[in-house]
Parts: sequence; C-alpha cells; structure tokens
Amino acid sequence: MKQHRSEFPVEKMAKVFKVSRAGYYRYINKKESMTVKKNKELTNKIKLIFETSKRTYGSPRIHAVLKKQGEHCSRKRVSKIMKQNKIQAKARRKWKHTTRVSRDTSKIAPNLLNQNFSVDKENTVWVLDITHVKTKEGWLYVSTVLDLYSRRIVGLSMGNRMDAHLVVKSLNQAICHRSPNAGLILHSDRGTQYTSLEYQKFVIEKGFVLSMSAKGCCYDNAVIESFFHTLKTEHTFFHKFETRQEAMRSIFEYVEIFYNRQRIHSTLDFLSPLEFEQQSHFMESRVKIARRRQRQNFELTV
Repeated sequence: MKQHRSEFPVEKMAKVFKVSRAGYYRYINKKESMTVKKNKELTNKIKLIFETSKRTYGSPRIHAVLKKQGEHCSRKRVSKIMKQNKIQAKARRKWKHTTRVSRDTSKIAPNLLNQNFSVDKENTVWVLDITHVKTKEGWLYVSTVLDLYSRRIVGLSMGNRMDAHLVVKSLNQAICHRSPNAGLILHSDRGTQYTSLEYQKFVIEKGFVLSMSAKGCCYDNAVIESFFHTLKTEHTFFHKFETRQEAMRSIFEYVEIFYNRQRIHSTLDFLSPLEFEQQSHFMESRVKIARRRQRQNFELTV
C-alpha cells in the first residue's frame, strides 16, 4: 500500500486488502525500536567483515572481529543475523594429502615434536611441507615454511617440479626474512625432498636440527596440514587457473596479504600471525624496559 499510494487511494487499497486505514497509518508512522536499529547496524558491519575476509569467516571469527571493534553482542546474535541475511562462509571441500615417502630409512630424523605444537618463541620450530595446485598448464607445486609460534608463513616457493630444490628455495627465503639462530628445529614429513642429500646438507651447514613425522601419520605435522586445508578450501578450490603464473600470483597474494596479515586464528586469540608477533614484540619490549628500570633503581640505592 505504501509503495502504490501515489497511484491508488488509500481507502480503496484498504478495502481490497481488507485492512483498516487507521491500522495502515499506525504501521507507516511506527518508529523503529532500538533493537531493530542496532540489528541493522550490526548487519552492515557483519557484511563488511564478511567481504573483507574473502567470504571465509563464519560467526565465531566475525564475532571476534566485532569484539575487537568494540561491539558488545553475543555470538548467537551474530549467527542469527547471518542466517537471516543468508551470509554463509564458502563451502569447504575435502582434500587428500599425498606424499611420496622415502624408502631410505637411514636419512630419517627422529620426531622431536611428538605432536606438541606449543612454542614459546618465534624462530624456534619451523614446519615444512609441499602441496600441489591444479592449473590448465599442469600441476603447480607449493613449498611452504611455517613458524610454529605465530603460524606465520615465513617461506614460500612455487614451481612445476616437486623436488629438493623447491624446498631449499622456500627455506632459504625464510632464512633471509627471519635470520634464525643455529639450533632451529625444522620439522617435516618423510618425503623424498626432505631426505634428499641437497636438503639435509643445506640444513646441517646452517646448524639447524632435523625432525620428521612418523611414517604415514599426518597428525605429526598437523599445523602445516591445516594451513594447506585452509589455502585450498578457502582459496584455490574456487579458482580455475589458466596458467601456473596466474596461480602463483593468486597464492602469493592470499598468503602474504590475507593469511599472514589479516586472517585471524582462534589459536592466536583471534589475532592474525602478524598482529600476534607484533603484540609479542611489544610485550617483550615492556618487560625489558621494566627490568632495566629495576636494575637502575637497584644501582641508585646501592
């Protein structure tokens, strides 16, 4: 009626729809409640966060972002608004991890992690693995190095061959970016790339320590497996890459711009890897300053 009141008399439309004119005027003059207004504001914010996350965030992560922005609302409320507005994270497909395990057991390193993925400091344990992405030119192989402390991808290399050179290239990139000390633990599966002479010689020369998963146990390297699952189910499964070069650009953008800097992780108290590291550095700086002041005060009293 409100939409067509310029075309037809209200009295006539009221008779057709069998409603009272008084009821119609009460309805159009009714003010929105504070709850309705707040839900509209929340809906707009939720839509913006959802689009910024590349349509990957569900209600837990969106609620966490809203909380960081100073919004006071329950996760159930966020979930209800998303359901009403048909806002749903990208559908996730299952994928299988395949690795060619080395038969040469003499080059297998012991498992130093034993599924203990808690690390107190960055550049203490890095985990490595390789996956493949389909393009119309053929497979693109992706080698990654992940810092277990912050879940940040610190090394990334891609190519058309899944060999030791690809692994060393990603590791060398991580070393250039992070400058780790000797004694760093490098954990991987038992793939032929990680048992190769080229890789192990490079690791030993740097003074790093090798660690490897048990045979056929993906849970021993669950963190990097989880990253590949995220990469594929949030990004590559939704693209049909014409060339390897196109896929490389797309994956690099996802990892460096979105995953490392923007995507929040529940294991990091809903911070991105970069935010987590920055917060950690800030806290370390405050501790150092406090200790320095304590020493200065002690020296003055003495």
